[in-house]
Amino acid sequence: MQRVTNTVLRKNDEVLMLQKPRRGWYVVPGGKMEQGEHIKETAAREYKEETGLTLKDPQLRSVFTFIMKDGEEVAHEWMMFTFYSEDYSGTLKSESPEGELEWVPVAEVLQKPMAEGDQHYLRHILNHNSILYGTFTYTLDFKLIDVTLDPMNP
Repeated sequence: MQRVTNTVLRKNDEVLMLQKPRRGWYVVPGGKMEQGEHIKETAAREYKEETGLTLKDPQLRSVFTFIMKDGEEVAHEWMMFTFYSEDYSGTLKSESPEGELEWVPVAEVLQKPMAEGDQHYLRHILNHNSILYGTFTYTLDFKLIDVTLDPMNP
């Protein structure tokens, strides 16, 4: 099972997001864990690689299982650990190898094009300090089939 991390970095009333070129969807920076790495190390490393910024004391805010189905069969499954931080150092890269970096006003984050499940965890992280757990089930073309969240939040 693949493991990935990402981090919501909030500065004042903005969140640093990355627009991926493939679908034009917005995500928060992150990436795959390397062998032997723990999740907080991965979050810091991936964030620095993609943005040039060093996170200070990121806190775990969500843990999700993602299931991709091909009909009734599970084609892929991975886990995602999302962190939150309001403090960083460094200079933002003018170009990221993963897409276009953009400071997005918090009020506009959920209006950006993104995977439907991302709206669930971003809404939670931007409004709550607790950890959200859950499972998202998608088709291979990223149509959301099912969502299970704990704790249940509107």
